[in-house]
Amino acid sequence: MSRPGALFLSEIRGQPDAIGRLLERTSDYDAVAAEIAKRAPAPIRLVGHGSSDAAASYGVYAFGVLAGLTAMWDSISLTTYYDAKLDVSNSAVIALSQSGQTQDVVEYVMRMRARGAFTVALTNDPRSALAQTAEATLPLMAGPERSVAASKTYMNQLASLALLAGGAAGKARKIADGLRRVTEQMTEMLDPLGLRAGEIAPAFTYVERMFVIGRGFELATAREVALKLTETCRIAAEPLTATDLAHGPVAAIEALFPVWAIASHDETLAAVIEATVRARAAGATLVASGSAAAKIPHAAFSLPVPRPPRPAFAPLLSVVAGQLFAAALARARGLDADHPEQLTKVTLAQ
Repeated sequence: MSRPGALFLSEIRGQPDAIGRLLERTSDYDAVAAEIAKRAPAPIRLVGHGSSDAAASYGVYAFGVLAGLTAMWDSISLTTYYDAKLDVSNSAVIALSQSGQTQDVVEYVMRMRARGAFTVALTNDPRSALAQTAEATLPLMAGPERSVAASKTYMNQLASLALLAGGAAGKARKIADGLRRVTEQMTEMLDPLGLRAGEIAPAFTYVERMFVIGRGFELATAREVALKLTETCRIAAEPLTATDLAHGPVAAIEALFPVWAIASHDETLAAVIEATVRARAAGATLVASGSAAAKIPHAAFSLPVPRPPRPAFAPLLSVVAGQLFAAALARARGLDADHPEQLTKVTLAQ
């Protein structure tokens, strides 16, 4: 019997290879990306739940920054519950589901396709209900993921969205080359970052609440790190944009309240720094991660990652710090990150 959390940790460490498998299938993305680009200026609609929803938030920035295309998180409920009469005939829909079995996502795609949208499934199971329902399917190529807590499927969702956005902009090769460099950086950082996470995690053994803040591309990372801490470590971690912190949540900060800031070298860095200064003034204990972690003043703990070839790739590296920290903290708390309580790998809830 494997040690609790061993699967989760193994799958985190397998992420460079998972991206590598995806990059062997870049030609699959060309026709899909071209069809998405043809439908501009109609918005690209992104949907998912859990980690897939966090990845969808990355897609908003990937398409906007890399391709100059408008993308949005769409409301599944508007379609599946309220049957809103939306004109989506020129839209592209990208549905993200690791299992491809999430019922309301499948229902959403079925209705959107019937209304004329170009529907794309990003899933790790090309035989799933979602894959059968969508007009086009792009397998994530993450390989089997046995830990309930997602890691490499989330990672390959980010890489897939970057490839689609790059393809829509006519720079698929540049994006693929950049992702190859990211896999090299990830491989190089895994051991030292894992050791550092293991060193600092025990200090959080009795933490019950935390804020995780990011901005722009790194909002996806804040959401995914918060989810990992919640499901594997039973911490009520709330993801926030750096600016949202000032709109109420800062009032909940008291002495030693943990605030995790994801800081990367892009145009949002000043906003993240300002938010951490505000949090520290309220008494927070700061955790800094990302390629610009050293820029966060008065951070008590730091989990820096390398600076990627372009800002759009930052979340692929910065999320690994959160994954490794969650794995280490779950061990410190005597929890099994592979099988969190009351969770299953395939979620059928609507």
